[in-house]
Amino acid sequence: MDLKLFLLGSLAISAPAYAQDAPIAHDSEFYILQAQNKDAWEQDDTAVDQALAAFRDENGGNPPNIISILVDDIGFGDMGIPELNAVRGISTPNINDFSDEAMRMVRMYTEPSCTPTRVAQTTGRLPVRIGMGDTTVDIAGFGLPGEEVTLAEVLKAEGYATSHVGKWHMGDIAESWAMNQGFDYAQHAVHQQGQLTIFNDDAIREQVSVGIADFVDDYTIDDWFRPDASAMATVIEGNAGGPVREIRMEPGERWNAAKYDEMNQAFQDKTLSELERLAGGTEPFFLQYWPMIPLDNTRAGRDGPESVNGGLYADKLQELDTYLGEIFTRMDELGVADNTIVVLMGDNGHFTKYSPASGFTPMVFRGGKGDTTEGGVRVDAFIRWPGLIEPDSMINNIIHVSDLYTTLARFGGAVQHIPRDRLIDGVDQSASILFQDESKGRRDHVIIYSVSTPKAVVKDKLKLNLPGPGQNAIIADFFDVMRDTHEKYPVSTEVGAWGGQEFVRILGRHMARKELFPDTGPATGMPYEGIENLRPETQQAVEAFMVKRSAAQQ
Repeated sequence: MDLKLFLLGSLAISAPAYAQDAPIAHDSEFYILQAQNKDAWEQDDTAVDQALAAFRDENGGNPPNIISILVDDIGFGDMGIPELNAVRGISTPNINDFSDEAMRMVRMYTEPSCTPTRVAQTTGRLPVRIGMGDTTVDIAGFGLPGEEVTLAEVLKAEGYATSHVGKWHMGDIAESWAMNQGFDYAQHAVHQQGQLTIFNDDAIREQVSVGIADFVDDYTIDDWFRPDASAMATVIEGNAGGPVREIRMEPGERWNAAKYDEMNQAFQDKTLSELERLAGGTEPFFLQYWPMIPLDNTRAGRDGPESVNGGLYADKLQELDTYLGEIFTRMDELGVADNTIVVLMGDNGHFTKYSPASGFTPMVFRGGKGDTTEGGVRVDAFIRWPGLIEPDSMINNIIHVSDLYTTLARFGGAVQHIPRDRLIDGVDQSASILFQDESKGRRDHVIIYSVSTPKAVVKDKLKLNLPGPGQNAIIADFFDVMRDTHEKYPVSTEVGAWGGQEFVRILGRHMARKELFPDTGPATGMPYEGIENLRPETQQAVEAFMVKRSAAQQ
């Protein structure tokens, strides 16, 4: 029998079920676990329902508020462990105190870089499914499709007030922006730190970036080859259905380190004011604060906390610790700490290309941002919910960032709004989290992609690094990630003899499932369209981009 037909038949699902009252459609491995644990899962679901109902009874009939804090490029071991802070030479007392009040999700997997992780958390889907597995820096003309149903939209359908502040990084076209993706209000950067701290004017002078404006241009013919960070749109603000404006930038103004510092402080101030506004309302709220520090690549105008470490990123993590302390204190003052879920985590491993000057290098796992080794996709991750989640606890079962989509929807009583007409990769981990029981997890594997190519498969404690095209599968490396956190010592002979085909079948089922739920592409359009006060230099940058995009069709 053809392998694809065999795999499709083995899924026991002949076609997607689109009725909204149908079960959520998941990837193939979910059904293998479900077949073995169905009765236990049903009992767990009943217990979760009872716990959530009891919380609502004590909370005036309302579900919990939810705050998501997603920190950029912070690997495993730098948040929440004072001893490892000391090893690193930094101090993060507020985050450490928070970790004592929260559960550490020890085995949280993300995607290898910023955009795909944010897509996975926002949509509950692997970013490859919508062509969003890569990270862009400058004008790109694509982004998160409006057809995606975001966590904000799911919660909003259940009556939540929604707000987003900080980084976004899921597109530079209007339909991709947060205020058009389920948030009642949003203030966020259009792009990311590549524009804002790596190739701005001060970074060029300090040679953080080389070859942009630090040379004699006698031989330059193509004036559009090098991006101008100051010409690109920076931070936008708007309400759902309302006008969108760029803020804190005037025509002709140059972006620099001082503007970056101003932006980060403004995001912090706006988060505090949004927290106060939302806490004063009658609706449960979903607030996302995705800060852009600790990334900070210039020493121009540097101020704030300094550490024994002395690295730019490490010192800025201490500043972020101060910021988060202010938020946690304000929650206490507003009386919302006890009825609010807070998720604090990194989005991928360290930006190791800037080591050691950044102050960060891989500590526990090998690799960093962009890598498919554990150091690229394993991060610090905490969830706090007083009275429901055991404080100062941990679970060590596999959780993927997409699971937050489904799990937070369950906590918010909004699962019925998750779409059934597409595959949802995120699985509900509420029983494992609420009852601090690793055996109640609903995931035991992760397929790790690099952009659009699967590079590794993790199954319980074993990991297979997939061979490249044209390479014999017999040379593939297996690792025991519990024994070998740096993936240096393959156990390929010991595992491959019995496990090789099993791992191949996992990937085969995953690919076969795509026959039922095919990957699509991102939305495309005119960059920055819809920003009503677009600066003249930005309009010129867009015109240049459109000429370059059309060159392929000449």
